[in-house]
Amino acid sequence: MSAVCGPPQSLLVLGGTSEIALATARRLIARRTRTVWLAGRPGPALDRAAGRLAALGTDVRTVAFDALNPESHEAVLGKVFAEGAVDMVLLAFGVLGDQARDEREPLRAVRVAATNYTGAVSAGLVAARALQDQGHGSLVVLSSVAAERARRSDFIYGSSKAGLDTFAQGLGDALYGTGVHVMVVRPGFVRTGRTAHLAPGPLSTTPEQVAAAVELGLRRGSETVWVPGALRPVMSLLRHAPRALFRRLPV
Repeated sequence: MSAVCGPPQSLLVLGGTSEIALATARRLIARRTRTVWLAGRPGPALDRAAGRLAALGTDVRTVAFDALNPESHEAVLGKVFAEGAVDMVLLAFGVLGDQARDEREPLRAVRVAATNYTGAVSAGLVAARALQDQGHGSLVVLSSVAAERARRSDFIYGSSKAGLDTFAQGLGDALYGTGVHVMVVRPGFVRTGRTAHLAPGPLSTTPEQVAAAVELGLRRGSETVWVPGALRPVMSLLRHAPRALFRRLPV
């Protein structure tokens, strides 16, 4: 069977309180999505997110999910897929960390890596197998432009996203021809409540713009999506800049 391209009828969000993920869910609900699973840590934030989506007229369900507990991922995702086919899984969880503090406290850095990479590898493989077993679906992975090249200002976060990005690309190749489509989304700086304390850089974006790019990427069957699109040539140049020069750039 061919992979689902275009707005899904059913959506599973891993990271159910992510502003980007919720903006994406709202956009897809406005198209044709009728069932949404929000997977995240139980609490008021997850309940509020579910209530706001339900108010849009879709069937919203929540499930307890912890990226840092990979031993539970098969059972949690298995519960969702047992309820019926899932057209799209959006892997949207992650933490920014605090670079300066994380350098001083290695266990905090390990938590960033474990959440953004190890947890995503576990959940991504479980979701991919479930999608493959049902014969169709899309796995959309929220990466970051920070994955493209290590920067002094965020190399702990960036390295975790680089691992995730490489993993997702390889997973997409492994699933090619199976009916499962993997799409990697690389936003630049996204203006959210979580980043409100940071100064937005050039080519910054919003959750709504990322959501629009995700929808367009699904329609096109894209494997990689940059948000905004201008980041692609910019990062191509930065990726090949000599290291001595790159260190001096205000990036």
